Amino acid sequence: MRARILVVDDEPSIRTVLKAHLTRDGYEVVTATDGAEAVGALGQAPFDLVLSDLKMPGMSGLELLAWVTREQPGLPVILITAHGTVDTAVEALKLGAQDFITKPFDLDELKQAVEKALLVERARRRNWLDDSLMDGEGSRFDLVGKTAAMQRVYSLVERVADSPTTVLLVGESGTGKELVARALHAQSARRSGPFITVNCGAIPDALFESELFGHEKGAFTGAASAKPGKFELADGGTLLLDEVGELGRDMQVKLLRALQERTIDRVGGTRPLKVDVRVIAATNVDLQGMVTAGTFREDLYYRLAVVPIRLPPLRERREDIPLLVRHFVHRFNERLGMNVTLVDDGVMARLVHWHWPGNIRELENTIERGVLLSEGGALTADVLPEPNAEPAGPAHGDLPPVEPGGIGLKEYVRVHTSRLERDLILKSLESESGNVTRTARRLDISRKALQLKMKEYGLRDDGND
Repeated sequence: MRARILVVDDEPSIRTVLKAHLTRDGYEVVTATDGAEAVGALGQAPFDLVLSDLKMPGMSGLELLAWVTREQPGLPVILITAHGTVDTAVEALKLGAQDFITKPFDLDELKQAVEKALLVERARRRNWLDDSLMDGEGSRFDLVGKTAAMQRVYSLVERVADSPTTVLLVGESGTGKELVARALHAQSARRSGPFITVNCGAIPDALFESELFGHEKGAFTGAASAKPGKFELADGGTLLLDEVGELGRDMQVKLLRALQERTIDRVGGTRPLKVDVRVIAATNVDLQGMVTAGTFREDLYYRLAVVPIRLPPLRERREDIPLLVRHFVHRFNERLGMNVTLVDDGVMARLVHWHWPGNIRELENTIERGVLLSEGGALTADVLPEPNAEPAGPAHGDLPPVEPGGIGLKEYVRVHTSRLERDLILKSLESESGNVTRTARRLDISRKALQLKMKEYGLRDDGND
């Protein structure tokens, strides 16, 4: 089932460009010339997202946002404008806008904003639906799992959510760090404020300061207007710094100052700006190891890791896999219009024993494919893709055996993990036709980190973009 997007703009050329671009991305797009026409469209059929201009004759984008918030709560709205100011951006987010993009907009940036907004919408619907499926111990704070490892996560979220303390989320890619960050925000007194995310590994070093702290008009070539940074947009709310280990040394110094003094300096600005932001950082790398190696500041590490929360990989919480499978089957039944009611015992055993290097995200993708290809209301082995990793358990193939006088357990694990990692990277590169940028996004790591891994495993191809 394709997501339905309502595009609202009084400029015909903008409507045409947005409709063509979003349709090409697989969405069903309906257009409206102003806020009043949009209200009429929203009253006639359901939509998954509203993408609206801010300045329009009659009903403005902010007025349309207020109407949606009142009449169709939960429906995400992204506002686009060439007249953006700090105050307007902050007002829009506080009124409930999912995101705020300025013209001229980058189509890739727009695509990412749309995808993220739709994920939030699906999560909202899923949580309502799953209330009837989950027992009291199986789900908390929109997180799924009842193992001791997850109970520890729930306990920490409950204890530190309603405090201004900085939290560091540590875990492999796909373990749910952003979900925990959203849970911390939702359980805090800041829940009515904005929740803003920054992927520190996806922004070029030269642009990062402007992205984080904003810039004034004329601060550098191409700065045609003033733009608020993520810290300003998150004022009164929560800022998630994802992949914080990717920050360069210069930006580490500036971030440390912002955290210590609760002020920021826009690029090209002449006065510091006070901000009230609760910062949550997330990483899938060993920051302590980076401190030892001298690539990450020790003072910044201790400022970020006031309360560290470790998210366990899926292989450490296998007892949760049947619960997660049921959760995802129910979600994709609703999303894809399917009716899977049975999971074959052999399939469940196979799922429980896979290694899952991609963690929950990989399990989710596996179940989506299984539900889509299922027949007769059952999830059977023939509709599952080949696993990205060998099943957990005894080694086979060319892996060295663990035996007296042979390879030690730690070395065995290292060799085994390296082979799995190399295979996953190779398969992902093949799926993305060798494109490094798309492969990094698929694996949820930075482009820089992927290039280092490719070099390590002899997969480097300098011709890849």
